[in-house]
Amino acid sequence: MKKVFSVLLAIWVLHPFAASAERIKDLASIQGVRDNQLIGYGIVVGLDGSGDQTTQTPFTVQSVITMLSQMGVNMPQSTSLQLKNVAAVVVTAMLPPFAKPGQTIDVTASSIGNAKSLSGGTLLMAPLKGADGQIYAMAQGNLLVGGVGASSGGSSVQVNHLSVGRVPSGATVERAVPTELGQGGFINLELNSSDFTTASRVVNAINGQVAPDLASALDGRMIQVRAPAGSERVAFISRIENLEVVPAEGVAKVIINARTGSVVMNQAVTLLPCAVAHGNLTVVINADNSVSQPNPLARGKTVQTSNATIDIKSEKGSVVQLPNGVSLTDVVNALNSIGATPQDLLSILQAMKSAGALRAELQVI
Repeated sequence: MKKVFSVLLAIWVLHPFAASAERIKDLASIQGVRDNQLIGYGIVVGLDGSGDQTTQTPFTVQSVITMLSQMGVNMPQSTSLQLKNVAAVVVTAMLPPFAKPGQTIDVTASSIGNAKSLSGGTLLMAPLKGADGQIYAMAQGNLLVGGVGASSGGSSVQVNHLSVGRVPSGATVERAVPTELGQGGFINLELNSSDFTTASRVVNAINGQVAPDLASALDGRMIQVRAPAGSERVAFISRIENLEVVPAEGVAKVIINARTGSVVMNQAVTLLPCAVAHGNLTVVINADNSVSQPNPLARGKTVQTSNATIDIKSEKGSVVQLPNGVSLTDVVNALNSIGATPQDLLSILQAMKSAGALRAELQVI
């Protein structure tokens, strides 16, 4: 518990409460300039006996037969292939904005069958399609798998994941996605997080450092900026992106991960005066299993007996008065004084929120 909040306090010391200026390119993006997801189906060959078990994954065999028929190899209909070095995969990639035909992008191949490992395999030519069903890239290449595994005599060892591999620059772009840099005489900046104060500060920075009346905020996220046409627009956007703005302080928020017991809070979290009583209840159950053996001449039976003892311990919990916290430091010190474990802290923070003493949004993930 103390270690957790010591880390939080150290973070606060390294990053003081005063916010620093950030570039507009780190706070917002240009509307329409975005990545596009691509997906495809392919097969990986050349595996060292770690491919799909084809009796359980018939689609792998069908893919191989279809590929061979396209290459002029016709298999008899009654042929039953027992393949060990082939795996069916789903190939995914991100097509960046302004990508042109001939450029290369990275791809990821993920097994959809029961292959044990994709290490050492080669991805055969796989078309990658967009949401509109059109082919935008072709992928092929040797897989890089960031893991290793071995098995022998019924024992096995594995490090990292073996059923996913990556092919750097493994796909060639075949079709470009039309991307309009702006809408008519304007470009629209979209803030990464909706905030009216930050939007207003971005507008003031553009109008004050570039030219008056260039920018106007449409809402808490969208900022419309008048921009020149033609080749001058790129240089104009570059100048806008490098302007520095001090973003607004975020909403007070406490993030709780109930699975790991992690608690993270930002600098805006404060406490109202409240009193907290905390104590631990421990229940210990001991089972003493024994065997009752009858005398040699007796006609009894051997039976097992179990004697269980239950011990309940309740540690003394004192009432701690927490003062009005005006910063993250006060909140950390106040919660540290309770002496609870991170798991106990989850319940304490929820109780504080229900009592109205925690001035923050409580989010459980």
